[in-house]
Amino acid sequence: MFTGIVEELGSVERNAIDAEGRLGIAAREVVRDVAVGDSIAVNGCCLTVVSATEGGFVADVVPETGRRTNLGALRQGDPVNLEAAMRLGDRLGGHMVSGHVDAVGTVAALTPEGNAVVVRIEAPGDVLRYVVEKGSVAVDGISLTVVSVDAAGFTVSLIPHTLAVTVAGRWQPGSAVNLETDIVAKYVEKGLGPHGARHG
Repeated sequence: MFTGIVEELGSVERNAIDAEGRLGIAAREVVRDVAVGDSIAVNGCCLTVVSATEGGFVADVVPETGRRTNLGALRQGDPVNLEAAMRLGDRLGGHMVSGHVDAVGTVAALTPEGNAVVVRIEAPGDVLRYVVEKGSVAVDGISLTVVSVDAAGFTVSLIPHTLAVTVAGRWQPGSAVNLETDIVAKYVEKGLGPHGARHG
């Protein structure tokens, strides 16, 4: 489980995912006390560490993950958002993020507004059903508050700090971003499903 508070901006060491399905990431903060088998979110995608040093880590990426996330398009030197799995007792500064990406969205527009940048992201309908105004969404692993939502996408407002310390500062129109909706909404829908079927 993660919080959506990015700890570090790492970078891809290898030229994409290698023939063995492994991805090497250069990092410092998230590997300080990491062990083989631990989880680290890379652009919001939960990966299992198979080796680690003071300078980075290597994780397995199965073909399904490469297809369903933006990890399959990574190239050597690309920056990535990193967050180590939270520990019991840690502060929940963002929201509950599982690291299981729902879909890839597309940055449609970036509009400066005062000290912020409003970003519009187009997303599939099966993702948007869980996105609500003033609710939470993880975009490339960043916990963000939804400003508005419509049938084709949603907007979020980014503060200067987020732009400076995450990959959001490099987003452009057309950028592919990993999306994970609020897990609570999914459980609520699942729980209400049988109830609605019996009484509806």
